[in-house]
Amino acid sequence: MAASNAETAAEEHDGGLASSGADGTSDEGSADGRDARGVYAISVAAELVGTGQQNIRQYERKGLLTPERTDGGTRRYSESDLATLRRIGVLLDEGLNLAGVKLVLELEAENRGLTEDNKGLADDNRELRADNRGLRKDLKRARGGVD
Repeated sequence: MAASNAETAAEEHDGGLASSGADGTSDEGSADGRDARGVYAISVAAELVGTGQQNIRQYERKGLLTPERTDGGTRRYSESDLATLRRIGVLLDEGLNLAGVKLVLELEAENRGLTEDNKGLADDNRELRADNRGLRKDLKRARGGVD
């Protein structure tokens, strides 16, 4: 796996770009759905990420990703799946086995979810604090400006 691919894959999964979960699925994507829609055949996906088709099949068997399937059963890989495949390559290059890779992908997905939850809670907290300030001003006015 080339260094630039490794760096990109790490950025995608370390909170940078939208990426798929441990099973390769994602609710995220571009506005037109390109990131989540399976468009690449396994041969193209393998070439794009620099691995073999058998490796990709093994990753699927191990539960590391779940590509879409056509009505005829042909695998179709999305941009999110490609990001997951790149991340798998980085983790394998770092010495993890497939069980370790699966755990890392699951933890990264959980971390992204917690980060999103935390952002939502921080936004809610800001709104509540603003409401509280407004209520305090209203109360102060209702009391005639006396604390």
